[in-house]
Amino acid sequence: MEAKRLLLLLLCLYVVSSLVIASPQTCPADLSSNCADSAEWEGEFFPGIPTIKYEGTTSKNPLSFKWYNAQEEILGKKMKDWMRFSVAFWHTFRGSGADPFGSATKNWPWEDGTNSLAMAKRRMRANFEFIKKLGVDLWCFHDRDIAPDAETLEETNKNLDEVVALAKKLQGTKIHPLWGTAQLFLHPRYMHGAATSSEVGVYAYAAAQVKKAMEATHYLGGENYVFWGGREGYQTLLNTDMERELDHMARFLEAAVAYKKKIGFNGTLLIEPKPQEPTKHQYDWDAATSANFLRKYGLIDEFKLNIECNHATLSGHSCHHELETARINGLLGNIDANTGDPQVGWDTDQFLSDISEATMVMLSVVRNGGLAPGGFNFDAKLRRESTDVEDLFIAHISGMDTLARGLRNVAKLIEDGSLTDLVRKRYQSFDTEIGTKIEAGKADFEMLEKKAMEWGEPKVPSAKQELVEMIFQSAL
Repeated sequence: MEAKRLLLLLLCLYVVSSLVIASPQTCPADLSSNCADSAEWEGEFFPGIPTIKYEGTTSKNPLSFKWYNAQEEILGKKMKDWMRFSVAFWHTFRGSGADPFGSATKNWPWEDGTNSLAMAKRRMRANFEFIKKLGVDLWCFHDRDIAPDAETLEETNKNLDEVVALAKKLQGTKIHPLWGTAQLFLHPRYMHGAATSSEVGVYAYAAAQVKKAMEATHYLGGENYVFWGGREGYQTLLNTDMERELDHMARFLEAAVAYKKKIGFNGTLLIEPKPQEPTKHQYDWDAATSANFLRKYGLIDEFKLNIECNHATLSGHSCHHELETARINGLLGNIDANTGDPQVGWDTDQFLSDISEATMVMLSVVRNGGLAPGGFNFDAKLRRESTDVEDLFIAHISGMDTLARGLRNVAKLIEDGSLTDLVRKRYQSFDTEIGTKIEAGKADFEMLEKKAMEWGEPKVPSAKQELVEMIFQSAL
């Protein structure tokens, strides 16, 4: 009898253990869970967070879209094709909540406080779960944010290879990077710049880093590659040969173009303008400065611009101005979707929530015919005081809904036609015979002087600014 009881007990234990082994690993992503310590862990980082769905404007569910309906067609394209939303790895998974006056506030349950290779792989798994639940298929990365530095460049490259191999496996066939880039600003070696450093060894190291990052972007199916020159500039001209540094930067970018073609990478190369911070004066100050640089060095056909709204305001412009400057120069390639705070003097990288600004942004995007192969990258971070995991989703949902609402407003403006008609009428004097000659470059000063004497004092009509703003506001 005892033997039978023992046999029955063993059988029950076998059945229970078989069920446990057969069940998928779905423990919370905290470090007290054994499965979370494994680089091969397939568990859930965001338990309780469902796949985010469109529920319409009447929904009170914070984990749902109210305005962004990916498959809905507006102005001849699906919303997802107008937007092409991307998750920024560095802010979403490396953002700590630290600011110039305070230490980190974020303590995500999957973090162990290290920058180890195992931790990098865990973050990458969290990244793809987040992307899939948010319902987007693009992401962006800096090389050093996804994989840790090591003592040598060779070891660092091996770390990057391991993490990139995992990312390739996790992203499958539906997800890929909108763009990748090299982080050429954090390490002390880049304190004088990278491509504009006064040290040739740093220049060479930066080139090697960009080479590897471009290879990783290409391998992962990235559609663009970005250059952000956070240290490419100067603190004072008293110790700076600005002309030589600009020449060096041009040579660096020429070499990048050559290597892109050599490896068969068909993605767009993007420059991201920013006026200052961390460097006092950066060489790609704004869209116009960057366009001038590209023209001077014969690179205008090889690059486009990645416009960041917060950078635009730091340079003294509106985001709309920077987008239009890039667009009319044929250089609008991508948008870092964020905004700043007018009361704070640094790059706060907030999620865009201003419907008026979003509408003006989408006006430029629609005029541009879209952004593909570029898109909207959420180069935005949670506020220091937002520390719940679900806040990561709420912030992205809000940003996506804001831009979707902007697109819907643009559709209203186009359907109404009043704004377009007012602008057309304002310039209608140039639709005359003499105006057509001016625009064709066929009106010399003698001809214009004759007309001026014939017409006498010109009548200058109202610009109707208040009416324009009334029309615009009526669409919001």
